[in-house]
Amino acid sequence: MKLYKIIFIAVFSLPMMLLAQEQKDNIPAVKEVEYERAAFESTSLIESQTNRVYSKGTIEMVMNHRFGLVNGTNDMIGIWAPANIRIAVNYSITDRITVGFGTTKDNRLQDFSLKTALLRQTVNGKMPVSVTYYGNMSISALPKENFYNTSDRWSFFNQLIIAKRITKAISLQIAPSYSHYNTVQAPMSNDLFAIEFGGRAKVTSDMSILLDVNQPITSQEIAPKSGFSIGTEFSTVGHTFQIFVSNYRGIVNQQSNMLNQNEFFEGDFAIGFNISRTW
Repeated sequence: MKLYKIIFIAVFSLPMMLLAQEQKDNIPAVKEVEYERAAFESTSLIESQTNRVYSKGTIEMVMNHRFGLVNGTNDMIGIWAPANIRIAVNYSITDRITVGFGTTKDNRLQDFSLKTALLRQTVNGKMPVSVTYYGNMSISALPKENFYNTSDRWSFFNQLIIAKRITKAISLQIAPSYSHYNTVQAPMSNDLFAIEFGGRAKVTSDMSILLDVNQPITSQEIAPKSGFSIGTEFSTVGHTFQIFVSNYRGIVNQQSNMLNQNEFFEGDFAIGFNISRTW
């Protein structure tokens, strides 16, 4: 009798199992979104940020170095002149969010940054560009006699980076930005809007030509000069090295945008390099 019960249950259960399997097989497969490769090899494009955000758990160490202006004096094309240096560490909390900290020699700036990949370019073209937010807040560690209040030490930078990998060799970006200093010298304004244009052209698999142009668009009595930088980038697995000429002395973005008074095409430029290493 027990055997009959087992056979009875099996006979009536089999059609249900087959129906469930058929329904499962008829569910259409969900296609995974295939994202385009990052438009740039490095997180920086000479003086500016790129849309590059490394995968979760990645640690990036960055060294930015700017020699003195090449002014024709006996300073070995600016190499013997006083240099400005920044060292920073960035960490990817997720595949889309990176936080960082850096320290800069000039004005003893300590900056805290956030970068977020809002949109990513897809291979099928449904999302034609990548959109990334970058922002930092910076505090000066100069002696207290340089400031009336602690709040005078702070400055801020916000930028929206719109980038596109056009081909395997060509990448472009445009990035509007907003800079703010809590305290500035009269008659300067505390706020500045600017727009950055940048691009990369790959020459070989590990070498590229870089261009970075930053144009202030806020009208001021003492208007900052446009930023212009051109150089080359060499990349390997885990490393990028950029060497260039630029008319920016500052390294932290708001300092470069608001305080630059060097005219590149009048000979006010310096040699610089950026090195990044990821783990």
